[in-house]
Amino acid sequence: MTQRPAPRLLSDAALSDLLGAQQFGTLATVKRSGHPHLTTMLYSWDAESRTVRFSTTADRVKVKHLRREPHAALHVQGADVWSFAVAEGDAEVSDVTRVPGDTVGRELLAMIPAGAAPEDEDAFLQQLVDERRVVIRLKVDRLYGTALDIEG
Repeated sequence: MTQRPAPRLLSDAALSDLLGAQQFGTLATVKRSGHPHLTTMLYSWDAESRTVRFSTTADRVKVKHLRREPHAALHVQGADVWSFAVAEGDAEVSDVTRVPGDTVGRELLAMIPAGAAPEDEDAFLQQLVDERRVVIRLKVDRLYGTALDIEG
């Protein structure tokens, strides 16, 4: 039997890089029953503040879960099926953006990747209000993940 390589732990810097390189991950929140609720989310990673930000609407179940129980985690797949990063922490949910260009609306606008800015910023900010958008801020206190170096 051949010995296969064991997964290697990724450094904090490598985990942060992996989070920064991806745009989609799986957000886990806690249902009232204690079971996890998983949902694929577009996210924005701020390595300096160790905060993951998500845009969602105020009526989503994940928002209800986080207002009741703030513990959450984000799982992000690496470049291959053998690598991943998990960011754990407590999340907070912003107020609903109510006026185009308010603080929450500006935070949502800042989450858009460079080069993907809306053509009509005023219309975009109004759309955020119409959709009752909020920001989920996951304050990361633990990062972990592995990679498995295999050829072929």
